[in-house]
Amino acid sequence: METKHLEAGTIKLQIHANKKAAGEAAARAAAEALRQLDHSESGIGVVFATGASQLETLHALTSIPGLPWGKIQGFHLDEYLGMDEDHPASFRRYLRENLTRRVPMGEFFEIDGSSADPDRVRREYVQKLWAADPQLCLLGIGENGHLAFNDPAEANFNDPDAMKVVTLDAECREQQLAEGWFKSLEEVPERALTLTISTLLKIPKLIVSVPGARKAQSVRRTLEEPISTACPATILRTHPDVTLYLDRDSAAQLNGLAG
Repeated sequence: METKHLEAGTIKLQIHANKKAAGEAAARAAAEALRQLDHSESGIGVVFATGASQLETLHALTSIPGLPWGKIQGFHLDEYLGMDEDHPASFRRYLRENLTRRVPMGEFFEIDGSSADPDRVRREYVQKLWAADPQLCLLGIGENGHLAFNDPAEANFNDPDAMKVVTLDAECREQQLAEGWFKSLEEVPERALTLTISTLLKIPKLIVSVPGARKAQSVRRTLEEPISTACPATILRTHPDVTLYLDRDSAAQLNGLAG
């Protein structure tokens, strides 16, 4: 299938034949952004998402030669509270396996979800994040429309906090189970540390990878529903530079636009 390039308000859309093609396209866009940001001796702040939706993008991005990895100061969006860093579902472990062990990144700052003092973790992480002044974020959208771990009940488009502790809703926890990160719903943590939506909206460029049939409804809601915290991802329609990278399956509910 030929790639479709569309627009929905300020959001740009690319619809690809499959998740591999969508991930590779998102990676090429991220690589081009990194090259454009590589214009000084200072670091390049980048925030990376995790989860099944990011695997194709990260694999492709870390395979592109000649990128300024040595200048990058990397961060991630969220981490479960009370989870050991070596747990199969830990986002720290995920990013080590799929990102930082694959490329010579200058620095990567992990969210210590297993700390006994999450408030200290939050304060220190936010300080490092703002010092790095992130210019690019690789992002996903949850099945309930969440951005990072800002589920509908927790989402606040004008959040005064840059990072906070949140309670995960049932749909979010069921998604983590369905993606194979846990053996039972009881194992899925109920709380997490997450960057807030107000923080994400401050980052100038958002590259959003959303493949798979399980995301079709949230993609449709993101583009068609009124902007509200009932579907947090609808706020992306107010961001000046956001592109959604979809495959045929995730675009299936967009009025036949997937072809």
